[in-house]
Amino acid sequence: MRAPARSFILAVILAPALTGVAAPPAAAQEPAAAPAAAPSETRIGLIHRVQPQPSSYDAEAPPEDEGVAGARMAIADNNTTGRFTKQSYALDEAALTEGGPGAVETARALVEKGTKFIILALPADEVLAVADALKDTGAVILNAAAPDDRLRGADCRKNLFHVVPSRAMQTDALAQYLTLMRWRKLFLIVGPNEADRLYAEALRNSARKFGLKITAEKPWTFGPLAKARGDTPTRAEAMVFTRGLDYDMAVVADEAGDWGDYVPYRTVDPRPVGGTQGLVATTWSPVLETWGAAQAQNRFRRLAGRLMRPLDYQVWTAVRIVGDAATVRKTADPAVLGPYLADPAFSVPAYKGVSLSFRPWDQQLRQPLIVVQPKMLVSVAPEQGFLHQRTPLDTLGVDLPETACKLK
Repeated sequence: MRAPARSFILAVILAPALTGVAAPPAAAQEPAAAPAAAPSETRIGLIHRVQPQPSSYDAEAPPEDEGVAGARMAIADNNTTGRFTKQSYALDEAALTEGGPGAVETARALVEKGTKFIILALPADEVLAVADALKDTGAVILNAAAPDDRLRGADCRKNLFHVVPSRAMQTDALAQYLTLMRWRKLFLIVGPNEADRLYAEALRNSARKFGLKITAEKPWTFGPLAKARGDTPTRAEAMVFTRGLDYDMAVVADEAGDWGDYVPYRTVDPRPVGGTQGLVATTWSPVLETWGAAQAQNRFRRLAGRLMRPLDYQVWTAVRIVGDAATVRKTADPAVLGPYLADPAFSVPAYKGVSLSFRPWDQQLRQPLIVVQPKMLVSVAPEQGFLHQRTPLDTLGVDLPETACKLK
C-alpha cells in the first residue's frame, strides 16, 4: 500500500518538469489578497451669496465665510466616519456674486457635474426657483437659511427639505417660554421690511396658539437707530414710543437688525424685550455648551478662527444629514436617500440632546430651539409640559392637521 503513495508523490513533484512549466515558489501559491475597495465619493454643493462687508466698523457684520465654515467642518466630520465605511465626501462651494450666474444656473451646473445634494443658504424665492428647476434631476435640496412658512405650506416641494426652522417654530418657541413665565400681554413692534411683516404674522399666530394677548401693536418709523451714531431728536421721540401701554414684554420684528437692539433699556416702563433681538429663539448660540456643544464650539473656533453662528450650524447640520443617511443606507444615491430622509426611521444627532428628524408632511426638520439672551442660555423649547401625541418637538411650528403642504 505504501508504494502507490510514493508514486503519487513523485508524480506531483515531477509534473511541472514533464510539462515544461517551472514550479511556482511556495509564497506564490497563496491566494492573492483582494485590492481594497476605493471609497465612494459623495459630492455636496453649497450655494450661498457673498456677504458685502461694511464700509465702516460694524461689530455685527456677518463674516465672509458664514455658513461655508460650517459646511467645511461637517465635511471633515463626514470623512472621519467615512474612513471606516469606505465613503468619502467633497464640498462644492458656489458663491453667487453681483453680475454672475444666478442660483438656478449655478445649481444646474453643479448637478450636471455630478453633485446631487444641494444646500442653499439663500432667500425663499431663490430656494423655490432652484427646487422647481431641479425637480426632474433627482437632486435632493436642503434649505439652510430661508425661514418662510410658505415653503413648508402652499409652496412646499417634494425634493426640498428644511433644516432652518420656520418662523412659526421660532415664534412658538418664544411663546412657550412667555406662557411658562406668565408674561401674557405683548407689545408688538413691527419693522418696515417684508421679513418683519412675516415674523409679526407668525408671532400673532403663536400668540393665539398659546393663549397670549397682543395688547398693542405699532410700526417702527424711526429708521435704523440701532446702527445710528450720536444722539438725535428722533431718538428722544423713540424713547417715549412705549408710553401709556399695558404689556408684560415688548416683541420686536426686525430681521435685518436695523433697530431692534435699540429698544431694550429704552422703554418708558421697565419691561423685557424679545423677538428678533433681546430674548431670541434660535438654532445655535456661542452660549450653548450642553449635549457636547462645547466640543463643537471649540472645534469650529479652531477651524474658522471665530465663533459659530446659527447659519454655520444649520449648514453643518445639512451636510451631516447627508453623511448620516449615506452611512446608514451604504449608498450615495439620491433616489435612495431622498425618501429615507422623510422616513420615521431617519434621525441625526446634532448637539441638541435628542436626535432630529424630518416631518413627513412638510419635510421640516424637527429640533429643539434654544431661547437665549446675548450672554446666557435662558431656556430650551419645547418647554416641559407642552405635550404632543407624536413628540413634543411637534409643538413647535405647523402640525399635520393645520398644514397646507401638498408635496409634489
